[in-house]
Amino acid sequence: MGYMGGGILLALNLAFFTFAEDLGVPGDLAVRINLASAGIWWLGFSLITWSRLRPRHAARQLPAGDTYVSIGFKQLRKTFSEVKHFPETLKFLLAYFLYNDGIQTVIAVASTFAAAPLIQGGLELEQSTLIAVILMIQFVAFFGALFWGKLAGWIGAKQSVVVSLVIWAGVVIYAYGGLKGPTATAQFFVLGVFIAIVMGGSQAISRSLFAQMIPNGKEAEFFSFYEISERGTSWIGPLVFGLANQIFGNLRYAILSLIFFFIMGLILLPFVNVSKAITDAKKYEG
Repeated sequence: MGYMGGGILLALNLAFFTFAEDLGVPGDLAVRINLASAGIWWLGFSLITWSRLRPRHAARQLPAGDTYVSIGFKQLRKTFSEVKHFPETLKFLLAYFLYNDGIQTVIAVASTFAAAPLIQGGLELEQSTLIAVILMIQFVAFFGALFWGKLAGWIGAKQSVVVSLVIWAGVVIYAYGGLKGPTATAQFFVLGVFIAIVMGGSQAISRSLFAQMIPNGKEAEFFSFYEISERGTSWIGPLVFGLANQIFGNLRYAILSLIFFFIMGLILLPFVNVSKAITDAKKYEG
């Protein structure tokens, strides 16, 4: 429901921004109000979460002479020493760090790419078109996430990720070669539909798949490692995009350069033995 709720808030914010001048609200003030509404949204649902969560005490007492900081670093060191027992999980992580960086970069630069005067014969897309596509992506992504959950049940999680990477590769290829002529606006909507379909599904299925590859009782530390490592590589995609744009002076080549991340994911994922990864996780006694 996160996509749907976020989409409703986004729709209201975009509508308010679009008609702010008609309502007598300056554009910069409208932006500030929208930002404040997002903060209130997060705070409100955080308060609901805090009020409903039951307190849980630590499973073990803090060892004498240790602090939460020192014990955290010790546990992190222990986690690094344990990952060598999960070679298939490490293969998956490597593939995930690469293709997820490509996904995050495409999402981040999509609006910049669309707003640049490189389609429709050098004309920029109208702001109303960009707003409509952003709204459409939010709502289609909700149903896309449901679809990928079903697809994972039909053909398996790893195969579903592979299918999503093929679509992501097709997205950047089409962004490079398409979006031209009098039908560029319609083409951009079609491109947005495909982005929306795969945007949430590939990442959600990847997290689900990773959850099966880690031992019981180690979820928090392995997912912390997963998240920290993901953020640690998030600069690579924008760097590749920026360098390609600087070298070729063309955003089309820059967006095409991101296909590297999806191709690497498609190369590495078939080598991940999911069954062995799950078996290794179940039999491990750390």
